[in-house]
Amino acid sequence: MAETRVASRYVRSLLSLAVEQKAVDAVHKDMQLFAKVADENRAFALMLRNPIIKHDKKREILQAIFKGKVHALTLAIFDIITKKNREAILIDIAKQFHNAYNVHMGIMKGVVITAAPLDASLRAELEQIVKKVSNKKEVELIEKVDASMIGGFVLNVGDRQIDASIKNKLKELKLKFSYNPYIKEL
Repeated sequence: MAETRVASRYVRSLLSLAVEQKAVDAVHKDMQLFAKVADENRAFALMLRNPIIKHDKKREILQAIFKGKVHALTLAIFDIITKKNREAILIDIAKQFHNAYNVHMGIMKGVVITAAPLDASLRAELEQIVKKVSNKKEVELIEKVDASMIGGFVLNVGDRQIDASIKNKLKELKLKFSYNPYIKEL
């Protein structure tokens, strides 16, 4: 929990610096790249969290991997964090930066769970629903597939949930049928 709080402070600072230097999109792209590398390469993520590996060595590794591929501000934040011996929170910073970027740019995130992958027209329709529910002009729709839903969808937007799944309808129907008006309740 404390690491998350520390990471959020770095994220706020990085975002304000990126806005100041007009490099918000570039830094966002860099942070997404960093998070992708950490997700796809377990050894890289473990290296960042490993207390045995010296911080200078981690800094060299980060420079070797990302120098010339990311914005100078992104490299600078990597350098600052490794000098402060906090490389373990770099992954949290990269993931939290995406959320901070969305808030800064006015993009609403929606998560849709369906029984099968969405086609383009259905995706567009769900994006319109998210725009309507959130009053935002831009939407980031994250799709998840859950075959146990049978059909329909569950859409989460902020703290709201729209459950139009067949699984939920069957559950409601089961509850309705379990009630018997002819048996007295105690």
